[in-house]
Amino acid sequence: MSALRFFPLLVANLSRRRIRTLLTLASVAVAFLLFGLLEALRHALTGGVELTGADRLITMDKVSIIQMLPRSYLDRAARVEGVRAATALSWFGATFRDERNTIVAQAADPETLFAVYPEFDLPAAQRQAWMADTTGMIVGESLAHAYKWKVGDVIPLRSTIFRKRDGGDTWELRVDGIFANAQGGDTNGLFFHYQYFNEPRSQGRDLIGWIVLRIQDPARAAEVARRVDALFANSSTETKTSTERAFAQGFLNQVGNIGAIISVVVSAVFFTMLLVTANTMGQAVRERTPELAVMKTLGFTSGQVLGLVIAEALFITVLGGAIGLLLARLLASGLRRALQQYLPLLTIPTGAYAAALALAVGLGLVAAALPAWAAWRLRITDALRAGG
Repeated sequence: MSALRFFPLLVANLSRRRIRTLLTLASVAVAFLLFGLLEALRHALTGGVELTGADRLITMDKVSIIQMLPRSYLDRAARVEGVRAATALSWFGATFRDERNTIVAQAADPETLFAVYPEFDLPAAQRQAWMADTTGMIVGESLAHAYKWKVGDVIPLRSTIFRKRDGGDTWELRVDGIFANAQGGDTNGLFFHYQYFNEPRSQGRDLIGWIVLRIQDPARAAEVARRVDALFANSSTETKTSTERAFAQGFLNQVGNIGAIISVVVSAVFFTMLLVTANTMGQAVRERTPELAVMKTLGFTSGQVLGLVIAEALFITVLGGAIGLLLARLLASGLRRALQQYLPLLTIPTGAYAAALALAVGLGLVAAALPAWAAWRLRITDALRAGG
């Protein structure tokens, strides 16, 4: 007997208690809506870590990243065996117009930046213009879109960390180019000339924030890191070199273990959903006990009755999951447009859809397990006697 022949019966059973079925379906949809949004949030917060270059190392002060390194360290690190290219970056601590409008701005060396970050996609004419313009900057497309900046605009950026020798704290920068990221990474920052940053500042002259190294063989990352740190061992400013992923993860860990927090919330939500669905299926089977006995009398096997109960649970969890994920996708898309400046990677990752399907099927099977087993073991005489 074809499984499709049971579909009208399945729909009829679910339609018997429509309000209960709809409420159960809604609870499942809400659970998967939360799951989708939390996965989008996880991706927004950790996606940058996942997209970091496997062939890049970060060299920073051994004690703290807020401690700066001598500029001379850059040339020495660049000559270490296994290093393909090296550049220096310095955190600027920028705000635009209002202190609440924080900007990810870094002072960089234009000559070496693109050798270390080849995924930065900047038109050749704009790159040449930036190379020649000491007071210029290149801006990520997400940041440019958020503030409606365009090439040629002069933007005053105020530093919350550094001041100039004349007492000022504002650097005026011209937008020479707008870059994309060929790997789909974050483009919510900007880079400007280290020279323009270094010359007027009143403290920290000729110091840099950290060194980014692009290595020849990612498999030798640990070896190259040890060689770099050995150069500056026992000096007044010792270093700690790690992979770019570990460096980015360190920043993320400052706000807590995002993965663990989201896992706890998701587990609580799905446990509640499991109880609701299991209760619904248990009630449905108890109410239909005499009918199940009649079905067996008419020739339905125990396996077919069991399969029908499981199919009802799967129908609810899979359909509810699909509705919830669709709503989550629509909501995440709207939130991404509204929060582009802060969470440019706010999207549900592809892997989350496969995980959601597995969860929907797994939870449906678990929720139906006891009611289906009861239907399997149901004895016709006992059920008819109880029903009568």
